[in-house]
Amino acid sequence: MSVRQSLLAILDQGPCYGYQLRAEFDRRTGSTWPLNVGQIYNTLDRLERDGLVTKGEVDEQGHVYWQITDAGSAEVAAWLASPVERPAGTRDELAIKLAVAATLPGVDVAAVIQTQRTASLAQLQQLNRAKYAGGDPDGPEELAWSLVIDSMIFAAEAEVRFIDHTEQRLARHPQHAMALSLSHEKPKRGRPAKTDATATVVGETAPATTATAPGARA
Repeated sequence: MSVRQSLLAILDQGPCYGYQLRAEFDRRTGSTWPLNVGQIYNTLDRLERDGLVTKGEVDEQGHVYWQITDAGSAEVAAWLASPVERPAGTRDELAIKLAVAATLPGVDVAAVIQTQRTASLAQLQQLNRAKYAGGDPDGPEELAWSLVIDSMIFAAEAEVRFIDHTEQRLARHPQHAMALSLSHEKPKRGRPAKTDATATVVGETAPATTATAPGARA
C-alpha cells in the first residue's frame, strides 16, 4: 500500500504525468526503492478505478497529467494520520528458516547461522559505508535518502542481534531436544488450531521503542 499512498500524496501537491511521478517518488525516497513505469501506471489505473484520481490535461509532448480527487486527498490525510500496521505473526524468511533448521535431525545449525551472520554483517557494513550521491548534502533529498538508509541499517542491526540471540538459545539446548522426526500422526483437514502462544502474540501489542540513528508513461 505504501506505493499507492505515496503516489497519491505526491499528486496531492499538484498534477503529474507518469514519468514525473516516478522521478518525484525517487526524490522523496532517496532512489532506494526504484519503481518501473509499468508499476506506476498500473497503480494509477487502480486509483482511477477507485475514484481517487482522474486524467487531466495533455501537454504538447503528449504527457497525460493525472490529478487527485477530493476522495484521494481525504485518503492521503487519513494515511498520514494513521500508524503503519504490522501484520500479526511472522512470515520472515530468516526466522522461519532458522526455526525449521533447528528442528531437522542431522542439520549443522551452527553452520547455517554462521553463513547467515557473514552475509548479514556484510550487508550492514555496506549500508554503513553508503554515501549520498546527490547534489546538496544538506537538502531535503539527502534527508529522505538518509532516513531510508537509517531504517535499513536498523533492520540489519536487528537481524544480526536476532542471529546472535538464536545461537545463544540453541547453545542452551541439548541436541536431542531440538531434533523433530517426522510425525506419524495423521493431521486433520482444515487450518490448524491456534496455539495459546500464537493467540497471545497475535492479541498483544508490542511496546513502543525509540532509537537514535547511527554514525513515468508519456
